[in-house]
Amino acid sequence: MTDYSEMPEETGIDHSLSLLREGYLFIPNRRHSFHSDVFETKLLGKRAICMGGKDAAEIFYDNEKFKRHGAAPNRVKETLFGEKGVQTLDGEAHRHRKAMFMSLMLPERLDELADMLKKQWEVAVNKWKEMDEVVFYEETKKLLCITACQWAGVPLSGDELEQRTEELSSLFESPAAVGPKHWKGRHGRNAAEKWVGELIEQVREGELKAPEGMALHTIASHLDLEGNLLDPKIAAVEVINILRPIIAISIYINFLALALYHYPEEKEKIKSKGETYAEMFIQEVRRFYPFFPAAVALVKKDFTWKGYEFKEGTLTLLDLYGTNHDPEPWDNPDVFHPERFAHWDGDLYNFIPQGGGDYYTGHRCAGEWATIQVMKVSLDFLVNRMDYEVPDQDLSFSMVNMPSIPKSKIVIKNVKPK
Repeated sequence: MTDYSEMPEETGIDHSLSLLREGYLFIPNRRHSFHSDVFETKLLGKRAICMGGKDAAEIFYDNEKFKRHGAAPNRVKETLFGEKGVQTLDGEAHRHRKAMFMSLMLPERLDELADMLKKQWEVAVNKWKEMDEVVFYEETKKLLCITACQWAGVPLSGDELEQRTEELSSLFESPAAVGPKHWKGRHGRNAAEKWVGELIEQVREGELKAPEGMALHTIASHLDLEGNLLDPKIAAVEVINILRPIIAISIYINFLALALYHYPEEKEKIKSKGETYAEMFIQEVRRFYPFFPAAVALVKKDFTWKGYEFKEGTLTLLDLYGTNHDPEPWDNPDVFHPERFAHWDGDLYNFIPQGGGDYYTGHRCAGEWATIQVMKVSLDFLVNRMDYEVPDQDLSFSMVNMPSIPKSKIVIKNVKPK
């Protein structure tokens, strides 16, 4: 006979509005008040389990216990993910599709990404030096849109840049929004899929030559487990799953700039201690500042964990932000301290800014290596390759708005290349 424990439960009919009001702190607040890393609540009218911490991450990324198909809310699929992309797959179908993504993340391809990005940073800095002021967040989105398209083999004309940047960035700016901002994201999803879907068709019909080894060609020619080409709309979703996350790194780049401003002593450490310290600084930015609030899955089959019952089909949220601020593995987690990564053991479950677990068989973000590469190049420019001033402005960032960026979007001026 199995002994079950009573799972801490939040009373009330539904707490979806509380999730929107509390943002990144919705799960951490309740973990703290319940003195538990797992609790039950109701979201979108249904029972949901929320959990956080290393042990919770390990069980959440057990593919025998959780599945992704059907887990993401419609508003997320209509904006951030799209329909039938790799994030929504399970089992052999997921492993097969994920292997295609990982084939795009080879070291030599990531080096090409870095080289392309360096050139775009040089162009941008020379443009910014002529501007009275630069809205850093908006400019880095455009810089990364150009780089992402070039790296993926997606043609992008200068006339299209503003439009495509707006469409693609709306996908990650809108999932948690309500009203016009959310509808902008849905419109952006439709427009981006139409644009990329037409490119997929042109590649397949021989009307557009896409470089082999780049995302557009690889995804256009990818065969599923039955040996069939992906539906053009699904192929478009997967190409966008390359472009969108690269542009979203603009959020991290802005937090790089914010950390350099708030902790000016770090700039000298990066200069004097070189690449090793720069990498620790980057990892601490990814741990410390908010990015993804949580990951979602459905219980695949009934199981018991730590005495708690998990019933098949139950929506489950893993607290990404809170796990990165968990005091058990992270001493003084609310203090910005890059040196902590000198002692980090590389655990795939206590540091999960872009998901946890294994890259190849699990659901950890395939683009995490690309994210770090982009941040390395960007940090080098901010520290070593340009001078700039940060005038007085509101640099606060919200723990409610998802994603969070500094309120002023970081305005800089008097930009000069070194």
